[in-house]
Amino acid sequence: MRILGIDPGIATIGFAVLDAERSQYRLLQCGVITTPAHTSLSSRLDQIFQDMKQLLDAFKPDAVSIEELFFNTNITTGIAVAHGRGVILLACQQAGVRIFEYTPLQVKQAVVGYGRAEKKQVMDMVRRLCNLKAAPKPDDAADAVALALCHARSSTSLLNRGEREECSTI
Repeated sequence: MRILGIDPGIATIGFAVLDAERSQYRLLQCGVITTPAHTSLSSRLDQIFQDMKQLLDAFKPDAVSIEELFFNTNITTGIAVAHGRGVILLACQQAGVRIFEYTPLQVKQAVVGYGRAEKKQVMDMVRRLCNLKAAPKPDDAADAVALALCHARSSTSLLNRGEREECSTI
């Protein structure tokens, strides 16, 4: 199964393309989509949408694993991220790729085995599970790898083999 992991944002969007076969993982590519500061929101959203279409066309994933939106202390930033996440979801929907959403707690649980794990623990497990010499950089790309791994590990769970077709939280 080929999974596109997405860590949504507006200035920096992390992405990772992971091939998963049983408990074997091969990271094909990871990186970030960036949009220039001091650019209109509509221009940034257009760039995110176009870059997402290119990723989807180039890698043809079977599934997209994206982080659920949660608001921390800055609601203005959260709203901007929601706009970016919206165009990412639209690009995936238009490409006909199944979308699965996970909370940070679910990602940590799937990758580390503990939902309250620290970022350093998650990055170390990403490195180990993908047989990498170092954790991916920048952090947004590493988070996207963790999201892809979360789906790879969650989708093969015995809990997901029942009637429920998607493990999406929608």
